[in-house]
Amino acid sequence: MFKRKKDEQAPVLPGPEEDPPRRAGPKNRPTPSRREAEAARRRPLVPEDRKAASQESRARMRAERTRQREAMIRGEQWALPPRDRGPQRQFVRDFIDARWSVAEFLLPIMIIGLPVSLLPGGAVVVGYAIVYGALVGAIVDTTVLWFRLKRAIRARFDADPQPGTLWYATSRAIQIRPGRMPRPRHKRGERVHG
Repeated sequence: MFKRKKDEQAPVLPGPEEDPPRRAGPKNRPTPSRREAEAARRRPLVPEDRKAASQESRARMRAERTRQREAMIRGEQWALPPRDRGPQRQFVRDFIDARWSVAEFLLPIMIIGLPVSLLPGGAVVVGYAIVYGALVGAIVDTTVLWFRLKRAIRARFDADPQPGTLWYATSRAIQIRPGRMPRPRHKRGERVHG
């Protein structure tokens, strides 16, 4: 079919006595047989030193929990529980963290007001006035918060709030700021919406 030119020679292939050129990497050896591959993968079901294996497993799990907790504190989406994930929930957290809320001071006010209400005499009226006044103030503030938050979510996402957003916002607003998880990203008074 094809004729070779006179000057052209056939390529020289290595003969059986010549070794092929050496290559780097795992392919520079013969393929292991099935028996050899299975033997290399075989591990005992129960390690020989069970105590050391248990300690190593616990240390690995502790390190993973620490890594996930730190990521959750920073607010990384992969580490958050399902109820905290998503851009709308992030916006709700930022919206609440950027404002002063009466509800977050409810617990400290009750801690002060309830013992005052146990004192004899006219202190009972003062104690109840403090506790119930703070409770009414928190309810009014949370109601105002909900209407403003709903309007901001509709403006920002062009959609209605997700189911459960009212409860999510209320529970975040009631928490004392240093105890909120994930940690607040915005200072009070910062504008995060619109």
